[in-house]
Amino acid sequence: MQRLENKVALITGGSKGIGFGIAAALMAEGMNVAITSRSLESAQEAAAELNKSGKGKALAIEADVRDYTSQENAIKQVMEKWGRLDLLVANAGIGHFAPVEELSLAQWHETIDTNLTGVFYSVKAGFEALKESKGYFISISSLAGTNFFANGSAYNASKFGVTGFTQAAMLDLRKYGIRCTTIMPGSVSTYFNNHVPNDKDGWKIQIEDLGQMVVDLMQMHPRTLPSKIEVRPTMPA
Repeated sequence: MQRLENKVALITGGSKGIGFGIAAALMAEGMNVAITSRSLESAQEAAAELNKSGKGKALAIEADVRDYTSQENAIKQVMEKWGRLDLLVANAGIGHFAPVEELSLAQWHETIDTNLTGVFYSVKAGFEALKESKGYFISISSLAGTNFFANGSAYNASKFGVTGFTQAAMLDLRKYGIRCTTIMPGSVSTYFNNHVPNDKDGWKIQIEDLGQMVVDLMQMHPRTLPSKIEVRPTMPA
């Protein structure tokens, strides 16, 4: 089993939800974690909460995955702080759900630019650091990345793209010793799409479950690669 103490991760969209759950799980194993958000205040609040654990250190970074220079700056801050990057988790995402005839141009572009282009920008900016460490790239796709549904044209397009992009990137990057996995969750108890987690969410995947999954992937012997993982609630409501 691979030891994770003092290794370093960068998680986009890490101030809440899935990203926060992954950060907490990695830090519990002794990893240092940088979390990004478009809101520096949100990132700082989340980092302060994560740092209460006493294991690993959290760094707050203001960054927008839709801006390549912003992603380059995020990687630069991680390297200046810790000198290495062992794991990059492309987690930042949004959802606009409407019939095609009602979906606005702005909603389309925000969804694609955040959920798909943002994943490309993240791994592109982090490539040299991951190559140096023979690190890991994980994208957070969705079951919506292989299953289409009404009102989901923009979201489906973005997540189908993330799934395909990550699988192709896996074939490109493995020759450098970089492993790539896409995780495709179903219903997760998060703040996504204006939902507020509550007591009725017990049947859903919890953020700590996905955090444990990322820890397991990091600890797995590098000769073995689960390249695409579908995750769903055992018993949907």
